[in-house]
Amino acid sequence: MTYAVGMRLNRGLVFMSDTRTNAGVDNISTFNKMFNWTIEGERFITLLTAGNLATTQATVSLLEERTKAPADRSPSILEAETMFQVAQLVADTLKDVIEQHGCAGQQADSAFHATMILGGQIKGGPSRLFLIYPEGNFIEASEDTPFFQIGETKYGRPILVRAFDPEMSFAETVKLLLVSFDSTIKANLSVGAPLDLSFYDEDSFAAGKRTRFEADDAYFRTISDGWGDALKSALSKLPAYKTE
Repeated sequence: MTYAVGMRLNRGLVFMSDTRTNAGVDNISTFNKMFNWTIEGERFITLLTAGNLATTQATVSLLEERTKAPADRSPSILEAETMFQVAQLVADTLKDVIEQHGCAGQQADSAFHATMILGGQIKGGPSRLFLIYPEGNFIEASEDTPFFQIGETKYGRPILVRAFDPEMSFAETVKLLLVSFDSTIKANLSVGAPLDLSFYDEDSFAAGKRTRFEADDAYFRTISDGWGDALKSALSKLPAYKTE
């Protein structure tokens, strides 16, 4: 399992994902789940993945392979004219990979499913954010739904719903996301650090800052401890229940 979030702000896009794929007493694996493609001055594309690792890796590998040489760019996310067309290409590729599992004798049920968050901007249009389903369909973020989550979503969602504001700065958004991820990590062993973070400034058409928070990162620990203390303080200030 995993946890990943893509947000659409007024100033651009923000992405964060964990890197844990398997968890157990002595079995913890780490894999990158955030992928970027950039043509400076023309387009920037980010993809977050969750679900069956073989499915997501095969999908990303196919998308990457089609960007290598001009003769192979048919279809390619680097040749698509709009982000909607990119979303369609990613969705079709994901669906094809899942179907190939079935053709190979495997059962393409939920065990081989994956979901993805796609975001970016192509010159001539605004930045856009999509949630892609294993069936090959997708939905787009809007003012009513300005962020998407995939993977283990339920533990980190309440803070996002309560505190998200499209006017937030990137710095404020990082704080919000770290609280959301910290809540998820504490509630579910299948989600864990390192956490990957990426920004995209609207109309920059260039890769923004990308960083990784390790489990012992000083700022991450400050946010985690501070949020825990703040919750205890807020709880103590609420009126007590009268038992008599």
